[in-house]
Amino acid sequence: METLQKDIIHQQFPQFEQPLLDEILAHSTIRQVAEGEEVLRTGQYIRSTVLLLSGLLKVYREDDEGNEFLMYFLEPGNACALSMMCTARDEKSQIMAKAVTPSEVILIPSHLSEQWLGKYKTWHNFVIASYRTRFEELLQTLDSVAFKGLDERLLFYLKRQVQVTGKEIRLSHQQIADELNSSREVISRLLKKLEQTGAITLHRNYIEVHNLAKV
Repeated sequence: METLQKDIIHQQFPQFEQPLLDEILAHSTIRQVAEGEEVLRTGQYIRSTVLLLSGLLKVYREDDEGNEFLMYFLEPGNACALSMMCTARDEKSQIMAKAVTPSEVILIPSHLSEQWLGKYKTWHNFVIASYRTRFEELLQTLDSVAFKGLDERLLFYLKRQVQVTGKEIRLSHQQIADELNSSREVISRLLKKLEQTGAITLHRNYIEVHNLAKV
């Protein structure tokens, strides 16, 4: 079992040298997360750095009314940069993270994550790259909200979904509306317009994407 876990970790994080992989396996916790289960909650102190081994997580903010604002997705081989920041500064989480599909995460104790920055160059580079990638994604999201109309925001959202889940987007119109802070009626109308262009096909339980680039 240990050999299998080591192989899986090495497959998702091939840039890590063997001694680092050995430490991850020896000192970290691998946790199974059910679909819809929360991995991080607003207000909690984060004691571990979160790495995704399999599945898909979404990282988002939630207001007092329970409205969600999607920040970014985590795919296998990714780390949650915001969890790294909170552990390093011993601060409460300002974000939520939830499993979109059944997932498997690696929880690395915060003191080890800090030690490895000076001990392993590959870990240092991985952390810096994680910060940079998430920052760029947040800038794209901010641009979408601040400078684009809802139709463009919806298109940006659908392209993002295709990148992480494929061309069958299994979300209801209400779920999309919630994440874009809109109403189901408005989202349904915009999706219908996209369908008329041939970019998508609306099915009962999912959206089939054909070509969003031509819209």
